[in-house]
Amino acid sequence: MSEENPTGTHEQSTWGVGPWQGELPDSSHPDFEKFDPELLANGDTRNVIDHYRYWSMAAIVAELDTHRHPYHVAIENWQHDLNIGSIVRTANAFLSKEVHIVGNRRWNRRGAMVTDRYQHVRHIPTIEDFVQWAKTGAADGGKLPIIAIDNVPGCKQIENVELPKECVFLFGQEGPGLSQEALDAADMVLEITQFGSTRSINASAAAAITMHTWVMQHVFG
Repeated sequence: MSEENPTGTHEQSTWGVGPWQGELPDSSHPDFEKFDPELLANGDTRNVIDHYRYWSMAAIVAELDTHRHPYHVAIENWQHDLNIGSIVRTANAFLSKEVHIVGNRRWNRRGAMVTDRYQHVRHIPTIEDFVQWAKTGAADGGKLPIIAIDNVPGCKQIENVELPKECVFLFGQEGPGLSQEALDAADMVLEITQFGSTRSINASAAAAITMHTWVMQHVFG
């Protein structure tokens, strides 16, 4: 059984590779200390990019930690929204610094597809606690701007805003959106411009658009 698949089942086998072909790598291999002996012997069925094939989970996390982006993601968790897992998965894909679950500690991990094992996830009990954390959340110990994503009166369009390089994006629950307490705590409230008949878009889709907007501005901009 792999570290990512403790049941021994093979739901993700379509992403995997078989056992290491040929002589097993020795200490002369540049990645020798990163390899997981069990994965080398039995194959790697995890949903990871080819660069990380056969690496241990700890080795992957350690390398990701060397180049994570400086923005954070926070999600209000009052109703055990199924979108939380998908947002965590997207945060991993766009290499967010950390994900913060604000509210209930328990959340549905199914949508994360085990990416939460590679993404730092922190629990914060209340919005008040979250605001206190953000006051010293920047890399230099300074304030981390809270940017709420919700289409409420007075918000600005994300397409017309230069996003801070260091910040925390705050997302609400599917349906009700962000609580008033969360909106009041935000330094900025942004909406994603829409053109159809629906009032809102899926919370995980909004998170993906927001993170990709940050990437376009600060990685490719």
